Amino acid sequence: MVETRQERQSVGAVSAEGLRAFVRDIALAHGVDAEQAEAVARVMVWAEMVGRPNQGVERLKVLLERVGQGLISCPCRFRLNSTSAATAVIDGAGGFGHFLGEVAMRHAMELADASGVAAVGVRDSNFLAAAGYYANLAAERGMIGFAFSNSFPKVVAHGGRQPVLGTNPLAFAAPMRQGRNLLVDMSSSAAAASSVRELARKGGQLPEGWSVDMTGAPTRDPAEALKGVMLPMAGAKGFSLSLMVEVLAGVLTGAGVSHGVGSMYRDFTRAGDNGHFFIALNVLAFMPLESFLARMDELAEAVSASGAGQEVRLPGAARWQAFEENAARGIELDPDIADELVALAGPHGIRAPWA
Repeated sequence: MVETRQERQSVGAVSAEGLRAFVRDIALAHGVDAEQAEAVARVMVWAEMVGRPNQGVERLKVLLERVGQGLISCPCRFRLNSTSAATAVIDGAGGFGHFLGEVAMRHAMELADASGVAAVGVRDSNFLAAAGYYANLAAERGMIGFAFSNSFPKVVAHGGRQPVLGTNPLAFAAPMRQGRNLLVDMSSSAAAASSVRELARKGGQLPEGWSVDMTGAPTRDPAEALKGVMLPMAGAKGFSLSLMVEVLAGVLTGAGVSHGVGSMYRDFTRAGDNGHFFIALNVLAFMPLESFLARMDELAEAVSASGAGQEVRLPGAARWQAFEENAARGIELDPDIADELVALAGPHGIRAPWA
C-alpha cells in the first residue's frame, strides 16, 4: 500500500461545472485559444470525476508554462490527412494533446459509422492525459474504443539500465448499460510517473518493484525514483506492451520515437512531439447494440460470480463509482493543487468557485 503523510484539510467540494469553467477561464487568461481551453477543461475535470486526479487539474500549471514558452501552439492549426476510407493521420501542429485526442477519436468514430472500424493517428502533439477518456468517448457512442500514447523515455527495457520508452499508456473501453462502461486504462510501466511525483510532493514511500535509482539499485524513495528510471509492468510482458504502444503511437504516426519525445516537466527547449493512436470499432457492424449489451451483462455476471462470495468487478467499476460520488457531493481538490490554481487565477481577477 502506498504510504503518505497526513494531508492538509480540503478546500471543500466544487462542482464539475464550476471546476470546468474555472480551468477554462484560467487557460484563456494565459493565452490558450477558446477551442483548446474547453477541451483541456473537459478532459481534466473528467479525470477528477473518475478519481484520476494525477491526470487532472494538477497538470495545468506546467502546461501553461509550456504555453508561455511557445511550446504548445495556441491556436492549434492542425491538418487532418485522410489516408483511406477508414484511416487518417493528424499533424497536430504542436497543439494540446487533450484537444487533438478529442479531434482524432471523434473523427475515428465518424469513419467507423460508415466503415465499421477506423483508426486515426496523431503526430506533433503533447501530453494526452487520461487515455481512458478518449476510449470512453467511443463506448458512449456504442463503439469499442482503443487509445494509445507514447511519452518521453522514463522506463527501461526488460533487462536494460537506461530509459528507452515512456510510461506509454493504453486504454480500452466497451459499452455497457447505464454508461458504466468497461474501462481499462493503464500505463505499461510498473506505475504512472504521476503517481511517483504525487508521492514525492506529499511524502511517503513507493511500493517495491516500481523504480530503480541512478545507480540501478531498487528504491522506494520517490525523489530518487524521479532521478532514476521506472520499471516496466510485469517485466518482459509490460515492456512488450510498451513497444506495441510505441509502434502504433510513435513509429506509425510519424511522431517522436523514444528520445525523440520531449519531457513535459524537464525539457523546455522543444515541444513534446508526442504521438497518439485511436481505434473505433462499431458494434453495429457485428451485431445489434442490444445483443452486445446483453452479452456484456453475461460477461459481467460471470466475472462477478467468480469471486465465490468475494467482490469481483470489471475494470471501470471503481471509476464510475467515483464519478457518481463526485457528481453527488462535488470534487474534493488536493489543497496544494487548489493553491496552485488560485495562484494562476488571481493575477487575472478570476475567482475560484470555492472562494
